Amino acid sequence: MHLFFQPNFSSISALTDDEAFHAAKVLRLREGEVVQVTDGQGSWYDAQVRQSTPKRCDLQILKQTTYEPRPYSIEIALAPTKNIDRIEWFVEKATEMGIDKISFFYTKHSERRTIKLDRLQKIAVSAMKQSLQAYLPQLEEVGDFEKWLPKASETTAQKFIAHLPDDALPPHLLKSALPKQKYLVLIGPEGDFTTKEIELTQQLGFQMAVLGNTRLRTETAALVACQTLHLVNIP
Repeated sequence: MHLFFQPNFSSISALTDDEAFHAAKVLRLREGEVVQVTDGQGSWYDAQVRQSTPKRCDLQILKQTTYEPRPYSIEIALAPTKNIDRIEWFVEKATEMGIDKISFFYTKHSERRTIKLDRLQKIAVSAMKQSLQAYLPQLEEVGDFEKWLPKASETTAQKFIAHLPDDALPPHLLKSALPKQKYLVLIGPEGDFTTKEIELTQQLGFQMAVLGNTRLRTETAALVACQTLHLVNIP
């Protein structure tokens, strides 16, 4: 059965924009066919096609199923890599794995200072549908790291910075994170955080944690952090 994404579906009961075009022109759905729709906010619908055009596909809701969110939430905040393909890969895989929010910041060592959120959003939507999930992660470009960090530190989340220092080895994230929490994990740029940036995170209550004994690429570290937090919450 075909799965579509439509925000506020309970209000409009129709597919619009790219989803309507895909339904009408690619899949050639006709009146009476049954599809599934998720609103990305926890609801999943079985619906029947009433009328399909490339601009709007009207549906009749047959059944609504509401899925409770996980008893924990994961936000990964990272500096975009110079090669945007690697960030697109991370967004896709983290969405498939399950993530609540991805924030993008820019540090002194950042090699990329612009991203196309619209494209990343489309990748996240596609990954959500492919992995049959009812929740779409929030994507946000938060800007300058040092300006954003004080506000981010006000969260009630368990706050971590992934960093492999030269001296004493911090605990692994798997041992530091507590189950059923809100989590925020900072992942630095390809040139790593500066000493000043790391000191600022410590002043604002972030715990230093490692993700292994090797130095990981930005997008690899971000995905490892995401999966580690899921492992922490295995019953």
